[in-house]
Amino acid sequence: MSRFAEPMARLIDELKKLPGVGSKSAQRLAFHILRSSEEDASALAGAIHEVKASLRLCSVCNNITDVDPCVYCSSPTRNQRLICVVEEPTNIAAVEKTRHYNGVYHVLHGSISPIHGVGPEQLRISNLMKRVEDEQADEVILATNPTVEGEATATYLSGQLRRAGLKVTRIATGIPAGSDIEYADEITMLKAMEGRREL
Repeated sequence: MSRFAEPMARLIDELKKLPGVGSKSAQRLAFHILRSSEEDASALAGAIHEVKASLRLCSVCNNITDVDPCVYCSSPTRNQRLICVVEEPTNIAAVEKTRHYNGVYHVLHGSISPIHGVGPEQLRISNLMKRVEDEQADEVILATNPTVEGEATATYLSGQLRRAGLKVTRIATGIPAGSDIEYADEITMLKAMEGRREL
């Protein structure tokens, strides 16, 4: 087994902590960094430091931002009374790609997962309920992932939000555009049938 110099071994160990990066990928990245110029390596280190120093959570929606409130919550052109609930900040990009949603967001930073010890109290639900209680919403769209955990989260939130007399909707799920229905599993096909609409 080859041994690396201590600084290289430490860099590889740190890179392996990144999601989706195994030992081989960490080694490739570490050697790429080693071969890169001093300026490029400093720029990478500076960018990592700046992300940690400058970014925080929006006090309204929990999105990652460098200004508070974030660009969505402070936008005068967005419908502030339409809230789309997502599990992670990265989910916002998927909704934004449609170019048809003009409301605001609420980021939970996870989903209910009893197996992993994550209950509603570990998620960022309290400021969502405060927004609703302050009558700052007409509709809440539950855009959690179509997984067991995402469905459990949507069911829990639906119960909490309906008590407030709010319109609560769930994103439709089903057959992805451009795919063949013969390859759809039974749950995907069931969701597609349940989410059908009149033409």
